[in-house]
Amino acid sequence: MITVLPSGQVEFRFFRRDVQSVSVVGTFNAWQEGQTPMHPTGDGWWRARLSLPDGLHQFRYLADGQWFTDFAAHGVEHSKWAINSLIVLGRARAAA
Repeated sequence: MITVLPSGQVEFRFFRRDVQSVSVVGTFNAWQEGQTPMHPTGDGWWRARLSLPDGLHQFRYLADGQWFTDFAAHGVEHSKWAINSLIVLGRARAAA
């Protein structure tokens, strides 16, 4: 789940019990695994906050080597390899 905060940062929240590591992987970090780690907040929830430029961003969560799509994001897009979650920020959001 994502939230665009009043500060403009994007907060990513992901729920998965009994995992050791979770990261957000997407176009904003060149799909580099482990580049944007999430931090546990308790009771199975993980969180990360990022400042992203305006535009369309694709992402997925990676938890202990398993990929997850966020269907509660701004939408999804089917690619050749996966169903990616979408974030639309700024002027791109106004046009959507």
